[in-house]
Amino acid sequence: MFNLILFGPPGSGKGTQSEKLIAKYGLKHLSTGDLLRSEIAAQTPLGLEAKKIMDKGQLVPDEVVIGMISSALDANPNAKGFLFDGFPRTSAQAEALDKLLELKKTSIAAMLALNVSEEELVKRLMKRGETSGRSDDTNETVIRARITEYRNKTEMVADYYRNFDKVVMVKGEGSIDDIFKALSAEIDQRI
Repeated sequence: MFNLILFGPPGSGKGTQSEKLIAKYGLKHLSTGDLLRSEIAAQTPLGLEAKKIMDKGQLVPDEVVIGMISSALDANPNAKGFLFDGFPRTSAQAEALDKLLELKKTSIAAMLALNVSEEELVKRLMKRGETSGRSDDTNETVIRARITEYRNKTEMVADYYRNFDKVVMVKGEGSIDDIFKALSAEIDQRI
């Protein structure tokens, strides 16, 4: 089983590249946001617990998210591998994910980190805001705050995976196809 984390700040192109990678390599997309929504819609015990927490405006605890990931892994025993998107966001989540994958007799093969300058991120998100309907993509101050938040909290996850020599920096600027070719070249070396 080949498992990847696609990593990068808001506006780095994770969503666009995830779709292309899933199509090319036959990976199962694991987005924690999607998992939460589907568990809630299915009214599973985990989903009901998550909904209670979210209704209070709180973040869903790591154990609940890891439980949902475990269920998704179990529900797809014949998957070629998984592409993790939006998770892990903290070093503690990365450690918990590694422990879970070890129990399932698999691991993260690589973290592909899209490297994009702050100015390019702002430009992309402002452009996306023109069509996305996402209010957090229309205000430059909010966008810069999101990027700072990412750098302050989430970049530590890359430091965690660097300890295991699993982080691959990929230039996230250029055409969508050029970035996809660079990501594919890194994956092809590891499969």
